[in-house]
Amino acid sequence: MTGRIGPGLVGEVMIPIRGGVEAFYAHPSDPREEITVGTIVVVVEYHPPRTVYVAHALG
Repeated sequence: MTGRIGPGLVGEVMIPIRGGVEAFYAHPSDPREEITVGTIVVVVEYHPPRTVYVAHALG
């Protein structure tokens, strides 16, 4: 995470794609959850062109 996300907040994640890294807008998969900068996340849903829903990678 490069930007904090949580209820009512849109953050940013950097995702490795095709040998590079691209920025995507990020929302928490659980709308009540807050995820801080530096957290490793997993993408659980993708909405073109640049929006993802994420969750903590370790549960």
